Amino acid sequence: MATAAKLISAEEFWQMQNGQRCELIDGEVVYMAPAGGEHGGVTINLTGPVWVHVTDNDLGRLVAAETGFILRRNPDRVRAADLAFICKDRVPEGGLPKKFIPFAPDLATETVSPSDTMEEVEEKVLDWFNAGTRLVWVLIPKTRTVRVYRSPTDLTILTDQDELDGGDVLPGFRLPVARIFS
Repeated sequence: MATAAKLISAEEFWQMQNGQRCELIDGEVVYMAPAGGEHGGVTINLTGPVWVHVTDNDLGRLVAAETGFILRRNPDRVRAADLAFICKDRVPEGGLPKKFIPFAPDLATETVSPSDTMEEVEEKVLDWFNAGTRLVWVLIPKTRTVRVYRSPTDLTILTDQDELDGGDVLPGFRLPVARIFS
């Protein structure tokens, strides 16, 4: 007879961190392989310009890959984007917490790795929006495209001939898609 796995909380998940790449999905730890070189290169090609825009315009806080966000409780769900942005007016008075951030970012970006399935990516996009994220960018190196989600049903696909726009979440931000994949 099989026994059910014990579900853990976000706080227990924080305490057990062992340096491995993982997320907490409905109280269960899900391990992921480290990202490859292409994934890291594409992500940093976006991170640099976004960081400059956010800091030059005092828009809020940018957090790097693997920063945990508590998206749901009972059972707990902790997700990490490859890059995330929190608007200035939502940054807590004392700054970002040392532990997981207890709310969703305004912008979450995901860079698709060869081992990711689109079903997994779409599930993560839904998680972000269900928790209150306002904009999700999914970077797909294989096709050199960016999927811009303004909601789970409002999707625009940009090619390397287009320009990525921050809309009302990152006002004034513009970047040629081709630069992300160069």
